[in-house]
Amino acid sequence: MKELPTPTLPLSPVSLPRGSLHRHAAQPAAAPAAPLVVGWARHQDEVRAAQRLRWSVFAGEMGARLSTPEPGHDIDLFDDFCEHLLVRDGGTGEVIGTYRVLPPAQAKRVGSTYTDTEFDLTRLRSLRERMVELGRSCVHRDHRHGGVILALWGALAEFMGRNRLDTMIGCASIPMLHNGVVNGDVAASIWRQLSRDFLAPIEWQVRARLPLPVEQLDASLDVQAPALIRGYLRLGAKVLGAPAWDPDFNTADLPMLMRVADLPARYRKQFAGA
Repeated sequence: MKELPTPTLPLSPVSLPRGSLHRHAAQPAAAPAAPLVVGWARHQDEVRAAQRLRWSVFAGEMGARLSTPEPGHDIDLFDDFCEHLLVRDGGTGEVIGTYRVLPPAQAKRVGSTYTDTEFDLTRLRSLRERMVELGRSCVHRDHRHGGVILALWGALAEFMGRNRLDTMIGCASIPMLHNGVVNGDVAASIWRQLSRDFLAPIEWQVRARLPLPVEQLDASLDVQAPALIRGYLRLGAKVLGAPAWDPDFNTADLPMLMRVADLPARYRKQFAGA
């Protein structure tokens, strides 16, 4: 397969102001915030900024135990093969959101995707030639509103359409650390809910290499899936199977797949590059 070009998109402001989705109706409007700026990392310093944000979220907030060659950075063997998508605060230049993207040609070079390390993806082999892995998604704790995610997804749409790719996979994480205790009941309850309505066809279902023991947990809790997972489902994503347990990140990871053909019509043209 022809190798993909490096997706060095020009940096461009996003019109949705920061915080606009969370302002209380009775609260007076604040001064206009700096725009969000989205673009792909073009050199190692920008990748390092994304890795510092990932460390802050995964280790600092979630309590992940990360093995890394650079203190204060979340780094693994896949990073050198991925493209790194960044959202910056237009006023300070700080990286406040990131995704890493592993195209199919680079997945061949590294020998697998990160998702392969958690799940047996044998049933997806027919999709791999046009399949991108999305991973390490995170947003700075002070900027968790719809604007950052919309900025990331807009750039991903352009990337998928320009390179004629049609499938996205990844591990969507459910935190298991609650009040300092690791507990899988929330993850088991979310899996029970999602498996009723959003489970992929049997030909795409996969198995976890280290399954979360959902049958031994309380799956009756009335809880919501994390916002990012709900967003994926609104875009037509499917859950590929029961969650894996990631003890290093203190998460239950759901395998998810989203195909351009399954997107709602209002999004499909953007992802198809039309």
